[in-house]
Amino acid sequence: MRSVSSTFFTIALSVLIVFASPLVASAATLSQPAVLPGLSGVFTGDHPDNIGVIDGKLADCPTTPNCVVSQNADEEHAIAPIIYKGEREAAKANIVDILGVVPRTKIVEETDNYILAESESRLMGFVDDTEFYFPADKNVIQVRAAARMGESDLGVNRRRVEQIRLAFNDLAQQGAD
Repeated sequence: MRSVSSTFFTIALSVLIVFASPLVASAATLSQPAVLPGLSGVFTGDHPDNIGVIDGKLADCPTTPNCVVSQNADEEHAIAPIIYKGEREAAKANIVDILGVVPRTKIVEETDNYILAESESRLMGFVDDTEFYFPADKNVIQVRAAARMGESDLGVNRRRVEQIRLAFNDLAQQGAD
């Protein structure tokens, strides 16, 4: 059973993550240190073993609430895939462009049908993995976003995916005009 102090610590860190990881940053915030001094690397967590596409699917989420996935998810972890019209290559290019402006986010793997990005929280340096799978036979982008550490992310991964979806839809609309 978790102690009260352990639960409090987890909640306090989760609150810091929420308020420390806005997806839209001003030039002033971009010039600030990415992680509090002395904490760099402390909360990055291990690279997950279940990253990638296996048999046409992204991995299921763990039982913890710090993950969302668009394939085979229970109600708590479910998120809709990103729908697109047109060519897969154009949709993938839009995702790459969007990820390029998300603060403290970098693409660490890219293939013809898959993108893996890592996002680091501003103050504590927590790392989340976000995956995008582009099946060849459908005009959808399957997504999965999960925190490497902790139990709750207070919805940070869900909000990140939804903000990426909004940006994607805006880009698609601009391209249609």
